[in-house]
Amino acid sequence: MTSVLFLGALEIGLIYAIVALGVLISFRILDFPDLTADGSFPLGGAVCAVCIVNGIDPWLATLIAAFAGAIAGLVTAWLHVSLKILQLLASILVMIALYSVNLRIMGAPNLPLLGEATIFEPFINADASNQLYVQPAIVLGFVVVVKLLLDWFFNTEIGLAVRATGANERMSKAQGIPTGRMIYLGMALSNALISLGGALFVQTQGGADMSIGVGTIVIGLAAVIIGETLIPAKRLFMITLAVIIGSVLYRFFIAIALSSETLRDIGFGAQDLNLVTAILVVFVLILPQIKSRFLAKRGNGA
Repeated sequence: MTSVLFLGALEIGLIYAIVALGVLISFRILDFPDLTADGSFPLGGAVCAVCIVNGIDPWLATLIAAFAGAIAGLVTAWLHVSLKILQLLASILVMIALYSVNLRIMGAPNLPLLGEATIFEPFINADASNQLYVQPAIVLGFVVVVKLLLDWFFNTEIGLAVRATGANERMSKAQGIPTGRMIYLGMALSNALISLGGALFVQTQGGADMSIGVGTIVIGLAAVIIGETLIPAKRLFMITLAVIIGSVLYRFFIAIALSSETLRDIGFGAQDLNLVTAILVVFVLILPQIKSRFLAKRGNGA
């Protein structure tokens, strides 16, 4: 693997690590099957791109993008908590609606950012000689900050209430926890992180596109499952770390698969990214079963 491919995979892996942390909140902590991610990821990219094109400071544009994602999460939570619509169906409805919303925000299927200021621009040399190293480093900074804030938040009284709501909503309600508010908070936080990932993604890729959200939830879940399989943990600090590692490893697996000479010889190419992704996700999903069977056989042999 070349250094360019390595750093590129690392950069995308770190961006999706933020997305995966958002998915972790909804699927694992809140136990809320949320497909809003496929809409909130491009929402963050669209809002950020439009803000930057209209002269808004890139850092503020990134913050606004995260706020837009939080609103999307609140809408999904509102459909479920207030209108009593099933969790999965509520998220699907918002995901579908966001396709039109994103198209209206951008005014076109794609919006280039070439020549526009981004959060990375002040740190990149005039000849862009250090761009390959600077962008992953800045994204890594975002990942570290997000991880530490999540570790802190979910150990506060409110954070523990959110975790209790996901673990057993009925019992939490009996203990006086306002479970509806906790779902609102958790879903807003989850989709804010996913939109933040979208905002960073469009700034590294040089533009926003309607198709960037396809498969976001699959990638996020794959990162979570890889992390949980490789680093089984009970403590939140290790769980979030495992998700980050899982996301980076997932992107490396994709990069290695697409650059494999063997796969090229049998006809696979860049256009088969979604197919390779689907195959890898299937493998990741059955990996825990393979691991448990292997451990069971070792135990019987002993």
